[in-house]
Amino acid sequence: MKIAITGGIGSGKSYVCRFLEQRGIAVYDCDAAAKRLMRTSATLQQQLKTLVGNAVYSADGVLQKPVLAEFLLASEANKLALNDVVHPAVAADFATSGQQWLESAILFESGFDRRIAFDCIVCVTAPREIRIQRIVQRDGITPERAAEWIDVQMSQEEMAERSDFRIQNDGVCDLQVQIDDILRQIAINNQ
Repeated sequence: MKIAITGGIGSGKSYVCRFLEQRGIAVYDCDAAAKRLMRTSATLQQQLKTLVGNAVYSADGVLQKPVLAEFLLASEANKLALNDVVHPAVAADFATSGQQWLESAILFESGFDRRIAFDCIVCVTAPREIRIQRIVQRDGITPERAAEWIDVQMSQEEMAERSDFRIQNDGVCDLQVQIDDILRQIAINNQ
C-alpha cells in the first residue's frame, strides 16, 4: 500500500509522523528528499542549471539557496517550472524507496496525488490559532507572518475533503487513539 500524510503548515504532520515512526512505520519525508536530491542527483542538478542558470550551484557543486529562492519568488511561472523539475524527481525517488508512507505538505498542490497511486491519504488538521502559535514558536516569526504562510497554502478544509482520513491535532483529541483507528481501518481495507 501507498499512504500519504498531508496537512497545512503548523498542523503537526511531522509530529504525527514521529508517532508512526515510534511504531516502526518509516515515513518518506518529501522536503528532506528534495533537499537531498538537489545535492546528490546529477540529473536534477543539470535540470536546475538549465532552468535557473549555472549560478544555482557553486563551482564545487554546492546548491546556492539564495539564487534558487530568488528564481522561485520571481514569478508564479518560475515556481511552477521549478516544481515540474523537482517534484517528478522526488516522486521517482519515493517509488524506488521501498517505503509505503509519504509526508508532503503540498501533496495536492504539487500533483503528488496524481504522480503516485496512493491507496489512502491522511490529512492532519489543527485550529488556525494553534497553527499560528506553532509556527511562531518554531520559526521565530510574527503571528501576522505565520498567518500569511497559512493563507498561501491550500485550505486545510479542502485538503481534508480530498483525503480519506483526518487526524485532529489540537492538543485535546488523543493522537494515539486517532492513529490506532486509522491504522486499524487501513489494515481492514488492505485484507
